[in-house]
Amino acid sequence: MRELGRTLAKLLRAGDLVMLSGELGAGKTTLTRGLGEGLGVRGAVTSPTFVIARVHPSLGDGPPLVHVDAYRLSGGLDEMEDLDLDVSLPESVVVVEWGEGKVEELTDDRLQVVIHRAVGDTTDEVRHVTLTGLGERWAETDLSVLSA
Repeated sequence: MRELGRTLAKLLRAGDLVMLSGELGAGKTTLTRGLGEGLGVRGAVTSPTFVIARVHPSLGDGPPLVHVDAYRLSGGLDEMEDLDLDVSLPESVVVVEWGEGKVEELTDDRLQVVIHRAVGDTTDEVRHVTLTGLGERWAETDLSVLSA
């Protein structure tokens, strides 16, 4: 998941919204950690579950990474407004874990990443990832370069 994040980071630019979904432990934060490495941002990318959002400034000339964990938020975009994501989005890459039904109104252009993993009593560490680009931003982007 970390390597996928590093590779995906090469396709991202300021203004991109990435929505991550998957079971607990699927690898959403690990993927975001790889994104942070690929984007060259400052600070350790860890789960922002209790602080809701963290901003990781760029160490170079790239965009900052805004990492949001909406797991504990029950409302839609109204509850997310306090985070000012609409203000951060144009100049940042915004990654939202558990954002379904909460942040879609921010932009018509977004990348949805769904991570599937075996659940229950298993040692299977295999992940299956589905990437769906929505909107004009992603219409011409070749996501097949991320297939392994």
